[in-house]
Amino acid sequence: MMLNRIFCATGKFLNRRITLSGTAFVIAFSALNSIFYQLPLYAFVLDELDILSMPGIINVVTLFATVMTVTVVAFLLLALMSKKLVKPFAIVVSFGNAIALFFVQTYQVVLDKSMMGNVFNTNMAEATSYFGLSLSLLMHLVIYGILPIWLISRVTISTSSRLKTVSILVLSITLGMAWIYTNSQSWLWIDKNASKLGGMIMPWSYVINAARYQSEKVMQTRTLELLPDAHFIASGKTVVVLVIGESARSANFSLYGYQNQTNPELEKLGVVALRDAHSCATYTTASIQCMLAHVDTSSKLIHNQEALPSYLQRSGVDVTWISNNWGEPPLKIGTYLKADEVRKECQGSHCQYDEVMLTGLKNRIDHSSGDKVFIVLHQSGSHGPDYYNHYTAEFEKFSPVCHSVNIRECTTEELIRAYDNTIVYTNHFLAEVIKILRSVSGASTLMIYASDHGESLGENGLYLHGTPYALAPDVQKDIPYLVWMSREFKNKKSLVGNAPFANAHHAHETIFHSVMGAFDLRSEIYNPNLDIFIDVPDN
Repeated sequence: MMLNRIFCATGKFLNRRITLSGTAFVIAFSALNSIFYQLPLYAFVLDELDILSMPGIINVVTLFATVMTVTVVAFLLLALMSKKLVKPFAIVVSFGNAIALFFVQTYQVVLDKSMMGNVFNTNMAEATSYFGLSLSLLMHLVIYGILPIWLISRVTISTSSRLKTVSILVLSITLGMAWIYTNSQSWLWIDKNASKLGGMIMPWSYVINAARYQSEKVMQTRTLELLPDAHFIASGKTVVVLVIGESARSANFSLYGYQNQTNPELEKLGVVALRDAHSCATYTTASIQCMLAHVDTSSKLIHNQEALPSYLQRSGVDVTWISNNWGEPPLKIGTYLKADEVRKECQGSHCQYDEVMLTGLKNRIDHSSGDKVFIVLHQSGSHGPDYYNHYTAEFEKFSPVCHSVNIRECTTEELIRAYDNTIVYTNHFLAEVIKILRSVSGASTLMIYASDHGESLGENGLYLHGTPYALAPDVQKDIPYLVWMSREFKNKKSLVGNAPFANAHHAHETIFHSVMGAFDLRSEIYNPNLDIFIDVPDN
């Protein structure tokens, strides 16, 4: 009798359905996802931080708030499209999370773009070998897949008004952003570990990185839109080095009036600092595209257009790109090298820093087969939050510095000193580039340096970069834009003093046309108004 009652009660419970409004279901599922499926994420945090300390607690809560906000917003947007999509998507996500979680916990991998590429490039036989049938796998799928899916299936979603859905959506975004902004110091540690954290957040790690991989794959197969053919209007050997800086802001360059002497070597070498220079974006990918495009791309990204290095290579310039960073557009050039490849030929402590890119650079210039040589050096520069890791010990001119990515362990002054030391190191790096160019005989030589964007160092509670351009503070947009010219180059261009640089507007979009002008390269897209080496009279 008792067993019958137990079975009846269990049956009624199992058959019981739960009715929730659409918004309540989204919030409940998002909370479940933000706790239940984020075990690798929180385990990583426990290993990296003192979870009992206030900074550790705030970092964990910030991660939870971020995952929760993103999930709620994504599902509410889906609900606005159609309420019928919410429940099936939750079931698909639960099943995907269960598999992804098993893979991450078993093989200790991170579901970044590269790993998703491996997933797409693995055949079925190879894929199934990773999931050998076992009791642990079955238990895992029951707990993390079948049980959540069964619970979701028991939920009946009632109709929520669009006004209520929009209201909850706005409220979720507001609360999430308010917490993130209030605790913006947490983003220094989060940004430092972004690649690992981003590969652990379910389901967005595999969803977003799968989309990134497929998008990049499509991009690689697209035919670039070729620019009009170009021709040279003058002969003679010309060497141009374009240095793309990282996260450097003009406010911390003594060449722009900063009180700390961060540019002592450059000041002695006659480098010209172009005034009122600004980036066209606050993140690397968009900024580099803008630098290398012949039109202003700040309003939209143009993925299939021939970039400056490819255009120069096709026009007869010997082009080399050496990168200690990432974010370059598709390139068709003579030589592309990552810092790790160059590092094999480098010796000394400086090989772990930007100076590695100078290894063999003079020899590369001297042995170029062409009269026109274009070299791009893409720095890691002043990328935060680990500023203290971006310069050698001899360039720690300002101390004490912040030696942590957890800003709460440092003062603002210590953080700024560490950042200033990265600028001192960039000053040295650029000086070394200039010394190499000065040693090149029989050629007019030129160095252009421009940072991709600026950096926030705590002003108004903001750190790092990437704030939407319309909302970004000036320190994320005002950049150093420096030029060094050899005597031969000045003579060739009939430049006297700094007259060509008197114009107030200098920005990323001038780089394309200025480099064309430096090589005496002309085509119908060349715009002399954007060539900083021509003193164009006002109309």
